[in-house]
Amino acid sequence: MKLSLSTRVAEAPRQKEKAVMGLDQLVGIARDSGYSALCMRASQVGVQTPRDVRKAAAASVRAAGLAVSMITGNIDIPANNERAGMALRAITPFLDVADDLGSDLIRIGMKAHTDVPWARKACDEARERGIRIAHQCHTCTLFETIEMSMQVIKDVGRQNFGIIYEPSNLLTCAQPYGPDAIRDLAPHLFNVYLQNMWNHAAGKSTIETWINGPVRFDLVPFGDPRGIDFELVFRGLGEVGYGGYVTVHHNVADGLDVARGVKQFADYLRSVADFEA
Repeated sequence: MKLSLSTRVAEAPRQKEKAVMGLDQLVGIARDSGYSALCMRASQVGVQTPRDVRKAAAASVRAAGLAVSMITGNIDIPANNERAGMALRAITPFLDVADDLGSDLIRIGMKAHTDVPWARKACDEARERGIRIAHQCHTCTLFETIEMSMQVIKDVGRQNFGIIYEPSNLLTCAQPYGPDAIRDLAPHLFNVYLQNMWNHAAGKSTIETWINGPVRFDLVPFGDPRGIDFELVFRGLGEVGYGGYVTVHHNVADGLDVARGVKQFADYLRSVADFEA
């Protein structure tokens, strides 16, 4: 497996469009903390970014010996708002961003079954450029549950369409997230996202779900036993022979120094799983 760092870690709390540090600084932190790649979000580089700036960003990432594991090309997709599915209707600019950054994977959003035919068309265009498309396990989307996810993957019916496994969102939707769930998702598993949410009635934050109503939670450090059982996660990934990117997707800008948090996450993950140097 390869360790990747989402640029989400340097987004202002609850402001997915605002970065708290520049890309060059974040690249340096990722390199010094032993990551192999960045997962690029529009808070740093996206469809709104001029092409010369995108190419300069790609050069900066490469110069640090890093890759770009995936791109999320606009703010609407991670915000999961009513426009989250619109990227599928005009996928070309997102493919251009992936090409410029040297990535073969794009994250998209789907909130309605009317998005399915557009996903087929987007995948067909992406396939011509050697690019894959994936959806994260996420609340208030067609990928809230394992069953829903598998049905949408079947309905889209494209080999370059898959899933980003994320256990905290599955847990929030009262779903299993351990080896059995990973085994079901494995044929379509394109990426792994990790954050650590502790769901409890006195949580400081609230996330909406379709299946489970509003859920209160706190973000807690990796390894905190009140959240995700990471050893269970990696046992499941090991059982299916997953060898792709594992991405730290945990926002650390809220109450924790970014550089310190990023290194802590990497150190913890290396203590429970084997990653390429």
